[in-house]
Amino acid sequence: MPDSGLQLNEWLARLESFSPHEIDLGLDRVHSMLQRLALRMPETIISVAGTNGKGSSVAMLESLLRSTGRRIGCYTSPHLQRYNERVRVDGADASDAEIVAAFEAVEARRDGLPLTYFEFGTLATLVIFARQSVEIAILEIGLGGRLDAVNAVEPAAGLITSIALDHCDWLGDTVEAIAAEKAGIMRPGKPVVFAAPDMPQAIVDTANAVDARLLAATRDYQWTVQDDYWSWQYGEQSLARLERPALQGSIQVQNAAGVLTLLAAMGYSELLDEATVNAAFGRLQVAGRAQQLAGRYLLDVAHNPAAAKALATTIAAGRTGRSAVTILGMLNDKDVAGVVAELDPLTDHWITVTADSPRALPASELGRQVANATDRPVWVADSMEAAIDRATEISAAPAQILVTGSFYTVGMALVILAAAGNEHG
Repeated sequence: MPDSGLQLNEWLARLESFSPHEIDLGLDRVHSMLQRLALRMPETIISVAGTNGKGSSVAMLESLLRSTGRRIGCYTSPHLQRYNERVRVDGADASDAEIVAAFEAVEARRDGLPLTYFEFGTLATLVIFARQSVEIAILEIGLGGRLDAVNAVEPAAGLITSIALDHCDWLGDTVEAIAAEKAGIMRPGKPVVFAAPDMPQAIVDTANAVDARLLAATRDYQWTVQDDYWSWQYGEQSLARLERPALQGSIQVQNAAGVLTLLAAMGYSELLDEATVNAAFGRLQVAGRAQQLAGRYLLDVAHNPAAAKALATTIAAGRTGRSAVTILGMLNDKDVAGVVAELDPLTDHWITVTADSPRALPASELGRQVANATDRPVWVADSMEAAIDRATEISAAPAQILVTGSFYTVGMALVILAAAGNEHG
């Protein structure tokens, strides 16, 4: 095979050449490849879509479903530091060797078909799941829902975490248009949970059109929060004294309630007791979601106004402290002014960087937009190292340094802080 012997980093570079487009929505190519690969699919597949909260919800589903003793696979994107983070089996990231072998299997059947980076990775993940005999697969939708590569497989159930304006160039410029795309994961007769209180009409319309079993937050299930505990009720099922999930942010209770309702609708009643749920949610860890390092760094991948608002709520609640400096890096299709408006009241100084992505907004242009939005000076850094150094110069410990705006921005910071042993500040 001409591609045998390539290392993982070489494969990842090569994947970018297989399609002329970084994003090319459509299912025909993936359907064709699935027929060629003839994979044994997991017995149960759960699709997770939404604008924000997908990663946290996947982690919650994974943690609870692992309590069944069955083999659980997870597919998420994008990654923060290593591609391996995208593929997990029983809580462990796939190895370089496993991913390379799966890439080789896909390439052996590709026969010149122009797959995108994400399509190739999705197919390789399904190869790994088949080889690892995964029984339950939790698949995060990469972009939208209806035409996303993940939607080429048949789910047993779906979860839509929230809808907000994001990826407008691809999904539409209204909440209803975006909701219609994400509703594309619905299937006839299958349960799908919409986990946010404000449900777009497109969700209801699509569920009715395909005869999906729609379960809506506050309509079909409820939750209440009191101090450090919360409760959940769905039909005759209820849990009265649940501890807050280990993940930071008040929005996590909303995510958790959606996860519990989905599992209840799927018949996993044996998992739904206080002890099991508290144990599963108490050990959650998701990098880059209100993640604190060394007592003064706060890292969060907030890349749209809704996510920035949730982050600002977490900061304002006093659990992480005010941001003395915000280091911001964003992609060129994002709503900079909307994100900055949420975080500026909690930020003393702004620093901009260029995120580690071909689609990144250059730090100088990002700085110009932040300055226009805040009417304040912005320091433009030529690297994440320089941004972190500058942030420590203009703020004294233990004042907080926030790094946000994109997975690609937070990933850069994690690599640098890990290499430095969190010695900054």
